Amino acid sequence: MAKRVGIVAVSAEGAALCYRTICAEGAALFGRHGHPELMTHTYPLAEWMIPIEAGRWDEVGAMLLASAEKLARVGADFLICPDNTAHEGLDLVRDRSPLPWLHIAEEVAAEARRAHYRKLLVLGTRYLMEGPVYPKKLGAAGLGHEIPDAATRARINQHTFDELVYGRFEDATRAYFVGVIRDGKSRGCDAVALSCTEFPMLVSPDDSPLPTLDSTRLLARAALREAAGASL
Repeated sequence: MAKRVGIVAVSAEGAALCYRTICAEGAALFGRHGHPELMTHTYPLAEWMIPIEAGRWDEVGAMLLASAEKLARVGADFLICPDNTAHEGLDLVRDRSPLPWLHIAEEVAAEARRAHYRKLLVLGTRYLMEGPVYPKKLGAAGLGHEIPDAATRARINQHTFDELVYGRFEDATRAYFVGVIRDGKSRGCDAVALSCTEFPMLVSPDDSPLPTLDSTRLLARAALREAAGASL
């Protein structure tokens, strides 16, 4: 039997893309129409944002653990969280979880090493870009990185929470992101980590001046490999 995947969702759009990717790409490992059994839990995004905006990452971690316990009770074998920002809380509680987790930044770092990238432009929410999640994981993998300046980080954050989490993907916003990526390329970045799970729906590989590391789909594909490992 394949392992059952527990999805701890935060924002709807990113979680939905991760879910759809697992279902759509599962056939390559599980046969026609096949994919592992999936179960999902989330609190409303409004409840997540209270501790995130206050920088109370221990509370974010507690919410992740509460979701983990619910998913463990309904039969999940391992967990993923298709939300980069929440991983700052996950890093505080991962060793206390009732189930093992795949880590989104670890998957991005592994893919960057596989593709022989050296310096990533990391784009995400303001909390993610200014936080420790990617510096730790990329540094451990021997990878360099940079983030945009403060004004750009603030504008990216505004677009994320005013548009992208609501499923609004505007041409003007896409053009702005492409400009940010082009600037990163001019400063020596050789790939861009789309480290907010909605970003791959805004900026496609064809749009981007740099090769893209799609954190959402990389996590989904890692979950498929983990699930299939029990049956192959």
